[in-house]
Amino acid sequence: MLTILAAMMRSINTVNKAVGNIFAWLSVAVVLVCFAVVVERYFFSTTRLWMQDLYVWLNGVMFTAVAGFALFREDHVRVDIFYRPAAPKKKAIADLVGVCFFLFPFMFAVYFIGMPYVQRSWRLMENSANVGGMPGLYVLKTFILVFVALVALQGLAMAIRSILVLAKREDLIPQDFRYPTIAQATGKE
Repeated sequence: MLTILAAMMRSINTVNKAVGNIFAWLSVAVVLVCFAVVVERYFFSTTRLWMQDLYVWLNGVMFTAVAGFALFREDHVRVDIFYRPAAPKKKAIADLVGVCFFLFPFMFAVYFIGMPYVQRSWRLMENSANVGGMPGLYVLKTFILVFVALVALQGLAMAIRSILVLAKREDLIPQDFRYPTIAQATGKE
């Protein structure tokens, strides 16, 4: 049973790493489009509203798509006064409680509130509110659900990691997803 859970965890991590590494490149597109908008506006005294929409939308897609990857890498905000120096077993308990009582309910709330919003957008084939703006706002809004799915899946992977640590089966956890030792966490190696 634990080996099946470990395989699920590795699969989830692989998906979030792939999605994160692909969608992180949108940051380059955001900078390039924003630069083009600024050059157009200040040097040529013109603007294209669809381009102004584009860099904001790309930014939204990027941040919602890479959220699960950020959770995988532990790049999210954490008050780690107690967490960082804690032993792996205590981290596992904290993560399991956090995922089950905070992350999953929050993802359910975002899904529950976001789904009608996304469905309405698709039903209307919603476009930008700006005249001359980007078409296809419904695709952007769909990334709310992508966010929920990727973060919830990564939360599941974190819960599985916690279960494996508590079951003393850390050998089933890939090296890049293991809890750092106390010495590594405090930088006293």
